Amino acid sequence: MDDKLKQLTDKKNKLDSFQPLPPELTTNLDEWFKIELTYTSNAIEGNTLSRAETALVVEKGITVEGKTLEEHLEAINHVLAIDFIKSLALKKRQDIKESDILEIHKLILTKIDDTNAGRYRSVPVRIAGSTAIMPNAVKVPELMKEFIEWLKKDSSDHPITISAQAHYKLVSIHPFTDGNGRTARLLMNLLLLQEGYPPAIIQKEERNKYINVIEKAQLGESLNDFLDLIYEAIDRSLDIYLEASQGILSSKTVKPINIGSINPNKPTRKDLKIGELAKATFETVHTLRFWTKIGLLQVKNLTKGGYQLYDTAMIERAREIRRLQIDLRLRLDEIKKRFLTSG
Repeated sequence: MDDKLKQLTDKKNKLDSFQPLPPELTTNLDEWFKIELTYTSNAIEGNTLSRAETALVVEKGITVEGKTLEEHLEAINHVLAIDFIKSLALKKRQDIKESDILEIHKLILTKIDDTNAGRYRSVPVRIAGSTAIMPNAVKVPELMKEFIEWLKKDSSDHPITISAQAHYKLVSIHPFTDGNGRTARLLMNLLLLQEGYPPAIIQKEERNKYINVIEKAQLGESLNDFLDLIYEAIDRSLDIYLEASQGILSSKTVKPINIGSINPNKPTRKDLKIGELAKATFETVHTLRFWTKIGLLQVKNLTKGGYQLYDTAMIERAREIRRLQIDLRLRLDEIKKRFLTSG
């Protein structure tokens, strides 16, 4: 097995060891990924909604000034398509039908292009800026049947590789007039979910690289650069889940802390134990432990029994973290950078 695939498999096995995760954590992670996947996938296709604006449209039904109706619909539709693939996640890869792929596409383009939503193209298509030639429209139905047969076959390839190959094969058939990339990414993530992996999120900043590695393979070069890009995307998602899961574990098992790393100031009555901080902020203990672990919250001192104590200033810090997550849809690493920049 490729070293990278072995690393991803090991991380996935470690994540499995933390199951089942608390329902509230699972819900938070799922909702975060739903917005992140919608924002990034649409941004790759030119949608100008920011991450925060995407959340406002999807979660609160708010209209964002200066953005087109189509951009709003793309966000709403993508979330509906995510819900659909999650409904298929309990099935096996071999159970995926051609109609499932058509339904994904239909959901993506509903009210945007109802004429073509869920229907194969009948016209030639070209990818802007690419010299790759897409198959003749007449061949699309046959190619899609062959694609489904390929999906149904048993394979010794790693599930991650199969999911990435499915993405590449579908986008190279280019069966639709529009929405091919979003459909291919959703299909890839359906296959990952079926195997217990978190979604692969291709960042907006990776757009040019993503397009280039696909084109290179379509022009006859190796698929390896594309596979590496997908592997890295899955690796990032696994790290997010693992960090959250390990935060849960540390909340169940209090481990000794290096006292030398703690401010030696004498504890005061105002110092809070983590349970008190949780009550003051309406956050769970495992969330606060995780934020502490990654450096968003600072421990002021330790009790004689080794319990962490927080300054009351951490109440406002915890509230600010949650505000930035909800209002600006910032990731925790982005929040940490913001705190470091502001001093």
